[in-house]
Amino acid sequence: MHTQFSEQDLAFKAEVQEFLAEAWDDELKAMVHNRDTMKKGMVEWQQRIYRKGWMAPGWPEEHGGINWSVTQNFIFNSERARVGAPDKMPFGVTMVAPVIYKFGNEEQKQRFLPRILNSEDWWCQGYSEPGAGSDLASLKTRAELDGDEYIINGSKIWTTYAQYADWIFCLVRTDSSGKKQQGISFMLIDMKSPGITVRPIMTIDGFHHLNEVFFEDVRVPVANRVGEEGMGWTYAKSLLVLERFSIAEVADSKRFLAELKEMARQEINGGRSLLDDPIFASRLADVEIDLMALEYTELRALAAAAAGGTPGPESSLLKLQGTDVQKAIQELRMDVAGYYSNTLQGDLTPQQLGHDFADFAQKHYFRGRASSIYGGSDEVQKNITAKYVLGL
Repeated sequence: MHTQFSEQDLAFKAEVQEFLAEAWDDELKAMVHNRDTMKKGMVEWQQRIYRKGWMAPGWPEEHGGINWSVTQNFIFNSERARVGAPDKMPFGVTMVAPVIYKFGNEEQKQRFLPRILNSEDWWCQGYSEPGAGSDLASLKTRAELDGDEYIINGSKIWTTYAQYADWIFCLVRTDSSGKKQQGISFMLIDMKSPGITVRPIMTIDGFHHLNEVFFEDVRVPVANRVGEEGMGWTYAKSLLVLERFSIAEVADSKRFLAELKEMARQEINGGRSLLDDPIFASRLADVEIDLMALEYTELRALAAAAAGGTPGPESSLLKLQGTDVQKAIQELRMDVAGYYSNTLQGDLTPQQLGHDFADFAQKHYFRGRASSIYGGSDEVQKNITAKYVLGL
């Protein structure tokens, strides 16, 4: 995308590049990319961003936020992705924090927001259950009031990085008498509470990033309920909009596409570069066009938010198209990996499998199959789009 930057924007871009050159060093990169040190590396990365004062664009300034323009957001994310630095872990700073500062009380804001801001607390999300995925309002995890505490029983599933988490924000049922969307409350739960068990789910990409979380007579203070009892569904919807907005991952897809083109240029197929193959080139061009359209849609949504609005149903469009683009890139990457892509992921090292690129291609391809499900399945997003965008 061609963007005309002002002198002020160019100065900010230079500042971002200088920060990344110093902060995203080889030692930290190795730490983040090693599954055994990933959490430590991500916390250090986020704390470096925090010390720079850039941790929370969009937060209210009174809580430590920074009022970036749409262009500044675009520049930072583009430069971050260009050097391969990860985005911030979203569960704290992007997801639960806005719920707390919009709907929480003053005590909750003072207690939780500073620790989210400086990455002292690692958060995970307790939404989906074995019988409540896309139909989230069917959740069964129950919270019964007992004096100044709730007693929580039930389970959550597909809980990303719960094995590392200090806290989990949960939707729980506090009343079953009305419609299923009613009677749901939003709870902040200490993961060290007695009665919580985390059980790993090993996924097809060979990584442990998902978990089941079980609650057995877990006592949670009423003070940890955000907002009113029974209003959790309203709060959750605002959070899901933010989650779907971030899942589009436009800046990262741009970097992956650029890397893919370079690898395809080096991959020889029948005596010529794979990039010169007309079928491969046509598929690549289709993805580039879709990604460009997605980027402009994201910028329009960001501009609307900067003008005082909030992300709405367009986040579903971004999520739908964003994950389609991600999967298309992953499939093209597997083509570039060639024969190595036919080997199933297992205990093979990258060297045994063929080369690092093939190993990376497989992991992202297998994990990427879930992108049309998490954050709200494609079918749900299409229904939202039909109802709130098209008015059907």
